Amino acid sequence: MHTILTKIANLDRLGATLTRLGLVIVTVWIGALKIFDYEAQGIIPFVANSPFMSWLMRDPENYAANKIPEGAADAAAHAWHEANGTYTIALLIGGTIVTIGVLIALGWIWPKVGVLGSLLLVGMSVVTLSFLVTTPEVWVSDKGGGEGGFPLLVAPGRLVIKDAIMIGASLWSAADFARIAVRRNQQAGVAEG
Repeated sequence: MHTILTKIANLDRLGATLTRLGLVIVTVWIGALKIFDYEAQGIIPFVANSPFMSWLMRDPENYAANKIPEGAADAAAHAWHEANGTYTIALLIGGTIVTIGVLIALGWIWPKVGVLGSLLLVGMSVVTLSFLVTTPEVWVSDKGGGEGGFPLLVAPGRLVIKDAIMIGASLWSAADFARIAVRRNQQAGVAEG
């Protein structure tokens, strides 16, 4: 049993690499999806209800009347989204998310850059988790079935709750990159001395 536990204990660096790779893949992929209309339209309930982000929209109060189901077409609602700034907002948010992922990836070369990207992801994850409080669309709406509200998450809520893991993983990533940067600085100091 000791041998098995020792082998498992030695997987920590592989686990660390896979965790960081996961942070990079998820942030770059999800950020890049913001170029597509369906994704831009999908984030508007979060933005419209957020006290931190609703100011980005021209008309946050009317988002619900202009929802377009994923994969559907609605010319009038699409025009509302264009006038509302939905697609520009999504590009701004997506660009920010992709940048965070790239900064984390660059941490393998420049650990201090990885610290910055990882800490930005902590902040982004905190904002994303705030949507659980501000966005009604994250909870099951009781339509007569007797089930609704907390803790029953619908798809948007399940998307948001994953950021509870992102906070921990990105905080670990920042600490690990910082540890690497400190070690490199100490080694450079020894080499100079």
